[in-house]
Amino acid sequence: MICSLRGTLTTRTSNAAVIETGGVGYYLRMSSSSLSALGKVGDDAFVWTYMSVREDSISLFGFATEPEKALFEKLIGVSGIGPKVALSALSSFAASSLANTIAAGDVSRIATIPGVGKKTAQRIVLELKGSLDEFIGGSLWAEESEVVDFSANEALLGMGFSSAEAELALQGYDGEKSDINEAIRYALKRLGSNR
Repeated sequence: MICSLRGTLTTRTSNAAVIETGGVGYYLRMSSSSLSALGKVGDDAFVWTYMSVREDSISLFGFATEPEKALFEKLIGVSGIGPKVALSALSSFAASSLANTIAAGDVSRIATIPGVGKKTAQRIVLELKGSLDEFIGGSLWAEESEVVDFSANEALLGMGFSSAEAELALQGYDGEKSDINEAIRYALKRLGSNR
C-alpha cells in the first residue's frame, strides 16, 4: 500500500499530476484544490495517497492534506459513490466545508456537486451525518485552511491577476474560510468593482 509520495512534480493537468520519485513517475488523480497546492512543474512535492485496487484497474489518488484523504475515504464508503464522484465533491468544496455541509444535512447544496443528484445527496447525508464529528472544527483543519488560502491566491494568479491584486482582493474575506470557490467569487467581485 502506498500511503504518501515525496518527489518532483513532472506533470500537472486539470484533474491529475505525475510525481516522480526514485526514477518512477506516479500518476495521481487529484481534486482541484490539492492540485493547486502542488506548486510548479519541477518543484518538490509531497502528497498523501489512496490506492484503489479493483478487478480491472489500480488507481492512485493524491491529497494535499490528511483530512481531505480521510473524507475521500468516508465518501467512497457510501454506497453508489465511487472515487470519481468523491473527487468531484472535493473539487467543488474544501474538505472541511463539505464535512460541515453534510453534518448540517444540506441536501440541496450537496446535490450541486457534478455527478450527484438529490437521491445520492440524501444517501450521503444519511450514511455520513453522524460519522463526521472528528472532521468538524478543531485543529484538524488548520493545515487545510493554509492550502485553501494558497489555492485561492494561485487560482487568481492563474487568471492573470498580479500577486498584489490577488492579495488585495482576498483581504477582508469573512465567509467560509475553507470554501475556495466562495473565496474566489468574493475576490473576483472585488476585482471587478476596481476595474
